[in-house]
Amino acid sequence: METATLEKVKVALLEDADRVSFGDFAHYRPLIADGDTPMRTGIQVSEPGYVAAAHSHPYWEMLLILEGEAEAWMMDEPEKVIPLKPGDMIALPPNQAHCFRTVGNKTMRLLGIHHSPDRIVNYLDRETDAQGYPILKG
Repeated sequence: METATLEKVKVALLEDADRVSFGDFAHYRPLIADGDTPMRTGIQVSEPGYVAAAHSHPYWEMLLILEGEAEAWMMDEPEKVIPLKPGDMIALPPNQAHCFRTVGNKTMRLLGIHHSPDRIVNYLDRETDAQGYPILKG
């Protein structure tokens, strides 16, 4: 198995990151996400009331809660809700549909780590664009 070797230090500044809308209650700021590292990272900001659309990835995804609170669950076990608070991390296995939501009345911020140079998202109820972001309906 070939491993990508970073030949120079990469720095990503949040203030320079694009802002990708995930609808009325959330947006995503890709950080190290240009495809030349073996992982992608970004910050998701989700307001109270946000629920992520059920989806999976063909690789591991890790979420680190930075602020606020969330609940996550696997779609094949929706009764097993996992509470997450700042400092908590969840590792989501490949090809297993999952979902998460903001809990409480505070904004939730998380660091998402995709263990792939490409963002690949398989939504259960919507299409994605070429970058793996949800296509939002008017």
